[in-house]
Amino acid sequence: MNNLQGMIFAAGLGTRFKPWTDKHPKALAMVHGKSLLQHNVEYLQHYGITDVVVNVHHFADQIVSAIEQNKGWGSNITISDETDEVLETGGGIKKAAALFSADTIVVINVDILTDLDLGKFISYHQQLNPVSTLAVTNRTTSRYFLFDEANTLCGWRNTKTGEEKIARTNANYIPKAFSGIHVISKQLLSLIQREGKFSMVDVYLDLAKTHTIKGFDHSGSRFIDVGKPDSVAQAELLFSK
Repeated sequence: MNNLQGMIFAAGLGTRFKPWTDKHPKALAMVHGKSLLQHNVEYLQHYGITDVVVNVHHFADQIVSAIEQNKGWGSNITISDETDEVLETGGGIKKAAALFSADTIVVINVDILTDLDLGKFISYHQQLNPVSTLAVTNRTTSRYFLFDEANTLCGWRNTKTGEEKIARTNANYIPKAFSGIHVISKQLLSLIQREGKFSMVDVYLDLAKTHTIKGFDHSGSRFIDVGKPDSVAQAELLFSK
């Protein structure tokens, strides 16, 4: 699995994670004595990915200091600086595009902890060669990606508001919850038409009409979104070993 890079989204304001995020970035919240950022740098390392881009905005200087003090925890970390304006996931990837040289890029939200087998995920993506493959599970949420029987992305649905966006019509839509982990092909970077601040969800719905985006179901693996302070204790229980 050569020619791989990683990107960790660490720019968010972490509004759900107050009061910690009043004085710190969520990326540096601790689980089992390691920051969320360190956990994800080491998670990528475990699969041979040591060239990583980290985007920063909220308390950016604290993240940069932590990376420098720990020598990237053994990885080569490049900062994508969004201190002027937080650009969300889509804008963040677009801004960082010039920092990617690899054909395959693994993107993960800093507040995700999982034991998803990245090796299998990357192999699946490289065999099918879509513009992107999204990690998904069968868990209950309010917002779902909609796939066809071949795991091809067709649309998106918000079950709370009833809003639905369909990019490809299909007789039957299979709802899956997105895990905040993507494997993207470098060709995707040149296909992003939106400007400024925008979500990758919108990019995927734009592109799903004309390009193949796949889903990779990892429902059997451990997974938690450490989005709120009380989820730290849950994460420590889930990943106690």
